[in-house]
Amino acid sequence: MNIENDEMTLNNHIQNPAGLSEDIKDEQKGLPMIPMRGMSVFPGMVVHFDIGRDKSIQALETAMTRDQIVFLTEQKDIKIEDPEPEDIYSVGCVAKVKQMLKMPDNLTRILVEVQERAKIIEYIQYEPFFEVLYEPVQSIYYDTKENQALIRMIRSAFATYMTMTRKMATDLLASLDLVDNPDNLIDLICANLVLESKDAQRILQETDVEKRLMITYEVLVSELEMLRIEQNIDAKVKSELDKNQREYVLREQIKVIQEELGEGDVIDEIEDYRERLDSLDVSDEVREKVTNEINRLNKIPAGSSEAGVIESYIEWVLDLPWNIMTEETLNVVEARKILDHDHYALEKVKERILEYISVLQLSKSLKSPILCLVGPPGVGKTSIAKSIARALNRPYVRMSLGGMRDEAEIRGHRRTYVGAIPGRIIYHLKQAEAMNPLFLLDEIDKLSQDFRGDPASALLEVLDPEQNSTFTDNYLELPFDLSHVMFLTTANSLSTIPRPLLDRMEIIEVNGYVETEKLEIAKRYLIPKQLEIHGLKASSCKISQKALQNIISYYTRESGVRELERQIARVCRVAAKEIVENGKQSVSVTQKNLDKFLGMERYSFDTMNNVKEIGLVNGLAWTSVGGETLQIEVVVVKGTGKIVITGQLGDVMQESAKAAISYIRSKISELGIAEDFYEKNDIHLHVPEGAVPKDGPSAGITMTTALISALTGKPVPQNLAMTGEITLRGRVLPIGGLREKLTAAHRAGIREIILPKENQKDLEEVPDMVLEALNIHPVSKMEEVTKIVFEELK
Repeated sequence: MNIENDEMTLNNHIQNPAGLSEDIKDEQKGLPMIPMRGMSVFPGMVVHFDIGRDKSIQALETAMTRDQIVFLTEQKDIKIEDPEPEDIYSVGCVAKVKQMLKMPDNLTRILVEVQERAKIIEYIQYEPFFEVLYEPVQSIYYDTKENQALIRMIRSAFATYMTMTRKMATDLLASLDLVDNPDNLIDLICANLVLESKDAQRILQETDVEKRLMITYEVLVSELEMLRIEQNIDAKVKSELDKNQREYVLREQIKVIQEELGEGDVIDEIEDYRERLDSLDVSDEVREKVTNEINRLNKIPAGSSEAGVIESYIEWVLDLPWNIMTEETLNVVEARKILDHDHYALEKVKERILEYISVLQLSKSLKSPILCLVGPPGVGKTSIAKSIARALNRPYVRMSLGGMRDEAEIRGHRRTYVGAIPGRIIYHLKQAEAMNPLFLLDEIDKLSQDFRGDPASALLEVLDPEQNSTFTDNYLELPFDLSHVMFLTTANSLSTIPRPLLDRMEIIEVNGYVETEKLEIAKRYLIPKQLEIHGLKASSCKISQKALQNIISYYTRESGVRELERQIARVCRVAAKEIVENGKQSVSVTQKNLDKFLGMERYSFDTMNNVKEIGLVNGLAWTSVGGETLQIEVVVVKGTGKIVITGQLGDVMQESAKAAISYIRSKISELGIAEDFYEKNDIHLHVPEGAVPKDGPSAGITMTTALISALTGKPVPQNLAMTGEITLRGRVLPIGGLREKLTAAHRAGIREIILPKENQKDLEEVPDMVLEALNIHPVSKMEEVTKIVFEELK
């Protein structure tokens, strides 16, 4: 029977239903309709299901406000998320909603009692939900002997089905005998069958009872045949399992006989364990523990789950590198060559490693340091660990801590269940096959915690040189010496590392690279690497130095070199396409044709001219991707003493602005400002790029200078920039990020710099090329700032 043909017939019937006049249509009230996916219902069923689509939920809510009656029908394709009327079967059921329950994820679970079959006459509403007019499905039945015989066959087949599926319910079979109406009998049977969507719809929409009976009997016979096939398969599987069980018992008996004869594999395995233990250089505590476990294994029946647990434990203990050390290379000159060859800049890290090698060469018994490299992403923190391991000739192991939240990852699981394993510290030491590897704990600032414990607390013992000589894993329950391991950790920020953990590490800051350093890194490492990856040679793809400088300045904005490497890779890809597609021998990338490879410039920089402006001062700011110049503007207009601060400033910057105004009010006579300036004027302080959040104390003297300039009408040179925190009494306090800030000032063409006197010690970190181009004025009081800005530079 073809459902689509039946559907067309019903749709034609719906256009002009027999016996339903236009007056009746007007009087009949519409019902909210819920299209269902992959689920059919029959009259008499009480069923619950979930709905989640907005249209269905709105239809349900409307029905609940009326009489709780809805029209349920199935959609033809369950994959369609928003069905149209042509995607929905016209025959369904009228049902009454008994209960509804709000569930998580915007789902609603409803309990419905299906009342009768019905077909859609007309859609009277499409949005926000479907509302339809319907009429009950009228069945045609002729009481013939053939139909009576078919009913008996259906009853018998259904009883067999219930017996085979072991869903025998005497009350259900008894109720079948009481049902005389063939339609009701079919509905009751179908409600207790697992039907495919098309079969269910065929039975539901058929109006000829004789045909309905025939379809129902076909479905029942098909289901019975499937059940018989399943039972045959099940019997075969059970027979195979019984055979395997019998073989297992026989094998166990053979093992017992072999053990009696002294030929068992278990005996050989235990002897192997004893020999391996004798060959290890371990403490008496370890030897006694493993010996006891071997003796336990000898007494337990082979193949039992407990034997497997004991075997795993013994294997782990015997595989660990007890007192196995690799020979270190203690040659400072050779180590310096390796570090300089692999990495450009990063002088602090290199010097610290060379110091360690030098002291170790003299003392021979120095405890390994625990270093923490802190810096922005992409500056080479992780990659330098490999170079250090190569310079020291130590095995290199890396463990990522990002997102780790289970304490057992560090300390291991206790041996209380079959799946217990040691922690990753012990696991990686087994992989290293030595007690003195270089162990990199990557992203230590991204540790997490939950109900399974705090991994950061578990690391306290690991990273304490005074405690880690007796590190005890929960699985091993034996002390393991970690004091020879050189732990190296990396982090992007210290703020998220717990204080006790931070206290156990030596912090080494890895600053971002300035443009000259990025240029050297690109020429030495990035370009050769990308040329090799893309199958190019130095002669077939040439990138000029000016083009490389433009890539660094106008196509990347970062502290590290990851984005720079991606841009160079992009240039190589375009060059490879040019060579292959156009048959060119070589491609040259210059400053003029760079946009053909990388498109338009992504970033730009403000270049300051030697002009003067009133109420406009250049500040210096630190960001995670390097330094930036930050202009601060002040406008003073007649008003009632309002102070407006804009530019999406954080609390610290707003407090700096208030401190600046209070300082100016306390110095009115010295600055030559009217005493009532804050009563008769409105002051508006603005920091441009209002979409970018800004915060930090280092704009204090910049804000104060801009306010003084606007209130006195004295201009400020634009080739000047300043940074420093101000107090109410005019003291200038030190700031951070000086290296990045001065690099940004040099890039913007600024020549004069005012900075706190206490920051002079940080100038040694600034590249010489930057220092030579800047005229630096160290100050300790705000009076010195105003003197430099409004008198000396005048």
